[in-house]
Amino acid sequence: QVQLVESGGGLVQAGGSLRLSCAASGRTVSSVVMGWFRQAPGKEREFVAAIRWNSGFTIYADSLKGRFTISRDNAKTTVYLQMNSLKPEDTAVYYCAAQWTTPRPMDTMMAADNYDAWGQGTQVTVSS
Repeated sequence: QVQLVESGGGLVQAGGSLRLSCAASGRTVSSVVMGWFRQAPGKEREFVAAIRWNSGFTIYADSLKGRFTISRDNAKTTVYLQMNSLKPEDTAVYYCAAQWTTPRPMDTMMAADNYDAWGQGTQVTVSS
């Protein structure tokens, strides 16, 4: 099992930046894929980005490329989501997720159903 704890959400003005953190614990994370998703009120959960822990390979939602960056810190077993040039439409609860039970190609990691564990979420609100 992997336990995930997100932090770093908050209120920010449009054009500002936030960095979300997701601390992972409970098993060796080297074979894990970590992802970020978000869910706005009344909308379905949406893929944001994912990273394969051992290689550092990343994938992003096309609409967010260039503004959002996913990274990991091996020593801290923490995954980050750096969000720049934030817009009011980025307002959502952001969730961290982990996948480890079945090796999967990275292009399948945009699907929320392919993840094995989820954090509790952190609220990001972008004011106009």
